[in-house]
Amino acid sequence: MSTKQQNAGKTALNFLRNNTVPLMFIIICAVCIPISGFSPSYLLNEIITRLGRNAFLILSLLIPIMAGMGLNFGMTLGAMAGEMALIFVSDWQIWGIPGVVLAMIVSIPFSVILGLICGKILNMAKGREMITSYIISFFINGIYQLIVLYLMGSVIPIAHGSIKLPRGYGIRNTVSLLNMRQCIDNLLAIRIGGVKIPALTLLIIALMCLLIVWFRRTKLGQDMRAVGQDMQVARDAGINVERTRIISIVISTVLAGFGMILYLQNIGNLSTYSAHSQVGMFCIAALLVGGASVDRASIGNVFLGVTLFHLMFIVAPQAGAKITGDSMIGEYFRVFVSYGVITLALIMYEMKKRRQKASIGEQLALAQKEEEQHE
Repeated sequence: MSTKQQNAGKTALNFLRNNTVPLMFIIICAVCIPISGFSPSYLLNEIITRLGRNAFLILSLLIPIMAGMGLNFGMTLGAMAGEMALIFVSDWQIWGIPGVVLAMIVSIPFSVILGLICGKILNMAKGREMITSYIISFFINGIYQLIVLYLMGSVIPIAHGSIKLPRGYGIRNTVSLLNMRQCIDNLLAIRIGGVKIPALTLLIIALMCLLIVWFRRTKLGQDMRAVGQDMQVARDAGINVERTRIISIVISTVLAGFGMILYLQNIGNLSTYSAHSQVGMFCIAALLVGGASVDRASIGNVFLGVTLFHLMFIVAPQAGAKITGDSMIGEYFRVFVSYGVITLALIMYEMKKRRQKASIGEQLALAQKEEEQHE
């Protein structure tokens, strides 16, 4: 076998290793789409809707990855901040686009406080950021439940009885956002061949992408990249590593709050106690499906991930119903896959790290052997 063929084989093998998860999902979707029987226009409509609903949330994960903090399961904190802001805006009866904008403004102080708390704790748990942020989200969820179930209406003034529980305090299980439902999606919406394109929502997402590209080139963005590559080298270069890491988590939390508000205005109602529970898991799974890893993620990974992950979510239940006669099989399958993707991606990342360490060890051993031979 020639050297050229060997190099081509190695390149193909590396491509398969680096893109195992996206390729697996492409195969699953290719099998399920014809079985499901959905029309192309229906699938395209659903994908564009879900892209507008979820992309902003997933983009909020990119900053902590750039800073070397891995997959930010703590984005759930931002989601809870967005939900609290929407509860207040609903109580003030401010609807439509003014309501969405006001909710985003109100969410900022909540997100900043929660991001500071999360960032400081993660600085104490360097190397274990992902599991720590996951547990922090459970802890803050408990505080959130206490606030919305007992303090709102009794300590925190809530005027409108329509969102309060009958006992006079606490927030109802579902808060209606019908008066702001798809207010951003419908403004400047374009219809092409029966497919609704929410132009304003996609424009907001595009501006967010441009902001991330610009941010990477700023001094702070360069500092975050340096911290992500090697904290000790960054510290020697005069970068305040701990402060930079906290800022990355705060930015991510604020953006997650904005993303949750966009997500809920699309849905049209707020499940007070559970809307945020799976947001972090599904966003991280979608990002990993797009080919991202714990230490590397791009804007392209976000859009590929949303498309493949949610395409599987659309077609799997119908395909499962046609194959087995039970649509619940498809539901179980997609929940199983969402958790399985995260597990597989983390295992592959650890295997890649070990291969790199082994390769570096072999190179050092070879260099040492050559030195001994020269002596």
